[in-house]
Amino acid sequence: MRKTGKKAALVLLALLTAAQLNGCGGKGTTETTAEETMSAQTEAHGDENVSEMDTSASDNGSETAESETSAADGQTAGEGETVAPEEVVEDWMVPITGDQVKDGEYDVEVKSSSSMFKITSCTLTVKDGVMTAKMTMGGTGYLYVYMGTGEEAAKTAETDRIPFEENSDGTHSFTVPVKALNEVLPCAAFSKKKEKWYDRELVFEASGIPADALLNSSLKTVQDLSLADGTYTAEVSLSGGSGRASVESPAVIEIKDGKAEATIIWSSSNYDYMRVDEEKFLPVNTEGNSTFVITVTGFDSPLTVYADTTAMSTPHEIEYTLTFDSSTLEEQKQ
Repeated sequence: MRKTGKKAALVLLALLTAAQLNGCGGKGTTETTAEETMSAQTEAHGDENVSEMDTSASDNGSETAESETSAADGQTAGEGETVAPEEVVEDWMVPITGDQVKDGEYDVEVKSSSSMFKITSCTLTVKDGVMTAKMTMGGTGYLYVYMGTGEEAAKTAETDRIPFEENSDGTHSFTVPVKALNEVLPCAAFSKKKEKWYDRELVFEASGIPADALLNSSLKTVQDLSLADGTYTAEVSLSGGSGRASVESPAVIEIKDGKAEATIIWSSSNYDYMRVDEEKFLPVNTEGNSTFVITVTGFDSPLTVYADTTAMSTPHEIEYTLTFDSSTLEEQKQ
């Protein structure tokens, strides 16, 4: 009997101790585990829809349209609630407005200041000098976007907010007005589950617009300059990349049947091809610095080109612009 009573007392003491531990420390342990789990998910997916949205495991996602609209009138996310913004504009970029682009549809790239606000593809539509862009997103966690700041978005009427469109493959898209290409545009995105506006910056790149679709008053074609067939030289300037690369100037330019081709000689031998729009050019030499003969669509306006470098462990394209100065054109006599 004594042994039995002693065992019962020990069991009772153990139960009381466990209850006290659950009351004091159990909750903290559970919360820490949840935070660590969310952090791991965010790192694994790299998607702000996880970090901004999936903070409540009990959310059943059954919000009504009325409650969603009401929530969009709410708060904006603070600095501590967003990832560090990334630079989205390059020094060499020149803003291009809708009245400088021919009517049509163009596939363009969009740079986002947030790695969590991913745009996988974008179609730019230009009509009568007005540009709009349909951005297809990498996630489905945003109800609205607004081309302005989060603070402005929270104060706007519902009709001024841009809702998502669900595509046939389940992805979400937003169709937004575009004031200019190659220019930083503020964009606020409303997270469904966090019910907050998040500030972003976007740059719609003009590099996806074919050179002949640009109505640039500074662009001068072979016809504009009345250039006869023959061999010329012209000063050429290079922008973009890390700033370490250069090209020889003046460059040799051949005019034939109203079209211009330029010989581009790089400062290194580490380029295995160049690209202008979708046309690829291979080197014309096997020794010395990389040399290419590329199509030139015009003078006095930046021409976007891509050069594939092999200097890194993995070859990759680098975006540059070349500008050929028509005032320096000199015909080379045979």
